[in-house]
Amino acid sequence: MIRGIKFAGIPVRDQDVALKFYTGSLGFKVITDQPFGKQRWIELMIPGADSGLALFTPEGHEKRIGEFQSIAFWCDDVFATAKALKQKGVAFSQDPKTESWGTAAVFKDPDGNQFVLSSRGKPK
Repeated sequence: MIRGIKFAGIPVRDQDVALKFYTGSLGFKVITDQPFGKQRWIELMIPGADSGLALFTPEGHEKRIGEFQSIAFWCDDVFATAKALKQKGVAFSQDPKTESWGTAAVFKDPDGNQFVLSSRGKPK
């Protein structure tokens, strides 16, 4: 039976720039970084989470770089997390906003990939 998601792939142009952003700005940790064809296989873990990310662009999928990615990262406090990430230079295309379903913001990586930052539940 399926037990979870091991990793989600993020298409990137420059793996070194992406690696610096995801480890330095977002605080993710390297699980593996090894040669893989013309690129490297870079797999990251999110501290405290069971799932991770792979900074890898499959051949023929380069057009996905810089698009909205269907990946949402959750945190306990979107406003505080967005503030901390902005202090590290992370750009936001949508500042935190509270809705009836919860709180969310949208941030960008150096390639322009956009991701949702969200709380897990409804605001109190």
